[in-house]
Amino acid sequence: MTDLHEPLAKRLGDRTAKVLATALDLHTVGDLLRHHPRRYDRRGELTDLAGLAEGEQVTVVAEVLRGATRPMRNRRGSIFEATVTDGHGQLSLLFFHRAGWHRDRLLPGRRGLFAGKVSVYRGRRQLAHPEYELFETEDGAQERARAYADALIPIYPAAEKVTSWKIAKAVATVLDTLDDLPDPLPADLRARHRLVGLAEAYRLLHTPADWDDVRAARRRLKWDEAFVVQVALAQRRRAAQRQPARARPRVSGALLDAFDAGLPFTLTEGQREVGEVIAADLASDHPMHRLLQGDVGAGKTLVALRAMLQVVDAGGQAALLAPTEVLAQQHHRSITAMLGPLARAGQLDGAEHATRVALLTGSLGAAARREALLDAASGRAGIVIGTHALLQEQVSFADLGLVVVDEQHRFGVEQRDALRDKSADGRPHVLVMTATPIPRTVAMTVYGDLDVVALKQLPAGRSPVATHVVPARDKPHFLTRAWERIREEVAQGRQVYVVCPRIGGEGEEPDETGQLVSDTEVGEAQGRRAPLAVVDLLAEVERGPLAGLRLAALHGRLAPDDKDKVMRAFAAGEVDVLVATTVVEVGVNVPNATVMMIMDADRFGVSQLHQLRGRVGRGSLPGLCLLVTDAEEGSPARERLDAVASTTDGFELSRLDLEQRREGDVLGAAQSGRSATLRLLTITQDEELIGRAREEATALVEADPELAAHPVLARTLEERLGDDRAEYLEKA
Repeated sequence: MTDLHEPLAKRLGDRTAKVLATALDLHTVGDLLRHHPRRYDRRGELTDLAGLAEGEQVTVVAEVLRGATRPMRNRRGSIFEATVTDGHGQLSLLFFHRAGWHRDRLLPGRRGLFAGKVSVYRGRRQLAHPEYELFETEDGAQERARAYADALIPIYPAAEKVTSWKIAKAVATVLDTLDDLPDPLPADLRARHRLVGLAEAYRLLHTPADWDDVRAARRRLKWDEAFVVQVALAQRRRAAQRQPARARPRVSGALLDAFDAGLPFTLTEGQREVGEVIAADLASDHPMHRLLQGDVGAGKTLVALRAMLQVVDAGGQAALLAPTEVLAQQHHRSITAMLGPLARAGQLDGAEHATRVALLTGSLGAAARREALLDAASGRAGIVIGTHALLQEQVSFADLGLVVVDEQHRFGVEQRDALRDKSADGRPHVLVMTATPIPRTVAMTVYGDLDVVALKQLPAGRSPVATHVVPARDKPHFLTRAWERIREEVAQGRQVYVVCPRIGGEGEEPDETGQLVSDTEVGEAQGRRAPLAVVDLLAEVERGPLAGLRLAALHGRLAPDDKDKVMRAFAAGEVDVLVATTVVEVGVNVPNATVMMIMDADRFGVSQLHQLRGRVGRGSLPGLCLLVTDAEEGSPARERLDAVASTTDGFELSRLDLEQRREGDVLGAAQSGRSATLRLLTITQDEELIGRAREEATALVEADPELAAHPVLARTLEERLGDDRAEYLEKA
């Protein structure tokens, strides 16, 4: 039986093994077999040359059209230039050495694989001194010739020093001596789902006779990926179900009932149903770990607040973790306002069952911070709202029963786990909220790591938001009209957000590593002008299209008190147009704001655009979202904006985001240096397969929790996930 851990040097020799290790990080037989072909070509079908991009490392199937030799200009020797074609476009191949040898091989009509880096000279695409492998000519019977032309050629992810066909030769050498392989999928499972064995899957993947072979191989290997992940998740779910948590059942006639009785509106059917599900989870003596999905404006905060009040009624505390100070302050104001006298325990106007709502952020003064810490530690504050400041060591709780995480993708697993560890008695219940799930959230949801509830029904009174793309470069009069539209809204007493990607003003901004880069460098790094900035745009519009209006800026460089002052002024209607960064992305609620104008919208992700759009249309007035862009029509960036403009369904947009960005490594960053867990499996295409794998994994783990009867599966689980990823799953 072949050992997948066997070093490649034993099969291929030291020289080839060293090249594969250095160029592609392939060290073992298993590494090489799991280096899947990127695509498949046929000898009889030529590659479309029109799609080749400058700077791209390519491998193409083409036919030699002609060749010509010419002397070099400045030194002795000749250059041989061959022109290859796909029947429509052409590609030049330049050879500066051994011109005669290449001339004798690259004869008109010969076909082969050509690999190199695409460059452009005087408008013509070319490969300088490419590597190539010509197809053998096929003589004989017509049927044999057709079969030869139709054979599939695997094209591998390659490197400059390792071409696709060299990888194919290495794979063929390994496959020639490949025995049976230890199979992580149980035989009865393979039989039920008609899956080929592992060794056969690799043979079909790397040396397919036809597309049926490719499909059979990929289906089997997708099952490997889905099943291994699902077994890991099933084990974690089973372990979690056996962990203790203090039950927090609903208490009649207490804080939650008083809050519900005072609501000036009726809960939607969706809010009631989701609330009942969460209430039942909280009443369990096992920790809840639930994802609350809800489109922008669906009322997630209200559902979360009712869950927090249930925990407070049951003698516990709830912590709400927000990603920014602006959002934490907004939550504190809105929750305090919704509770009214119920949030004023110990005060003369406090209600009978009142509690306190504490705010803890990094910018609090010493006295306010001491009071908030004391309220949390003593239990006087039933609800504690904060940012990362909640995670600090000196923050403690009397009885933390529920952790609510808003926009969970803003927090690392370790950060969320740090707050969860502050529960003194077992594990607290956890409720995660998100409006537009980012790809990894969708992935983990489908894979079963979270129990999911969704709010899809918007509360009565919410107004629709119309979204339009404004092509500023192609049609500058559209942008002029957009500024006029803003003035018209303000003239009717309404308010406007204008969002930019950067702060600006100083000429320098920190990049992702914290290093300062100039505006010019930002533009050059992206191959275009620097992105628009808040400070710069504010100065431009206040003396231009928005002159005379009440304008203000909001961004992360402002002092916390100044941020709060600006936001309060905008909420009070004292500012007409708020020019801001994405600090207004989530949680900010100003019903009188009707226009969201996003500058350089193509520089934002789908989720961000949808979140920003959700800041308008929050009252009875219809909303308008303007996506301003320089992206050309037909470009991927423009298509993304058009998709956002075409729907307000956050769940549909999350799928679009997933299709464009993939779900990443479903088990998080490969901290140990292992390659991504998922290679073939995709959420958008394989949901049905994942569902079946989850059922199989759940049944297997229930019958054999430690995988004692499945040693190969247990070993595969350990190899692919390792302790670090298992720990990641447990924390997540």
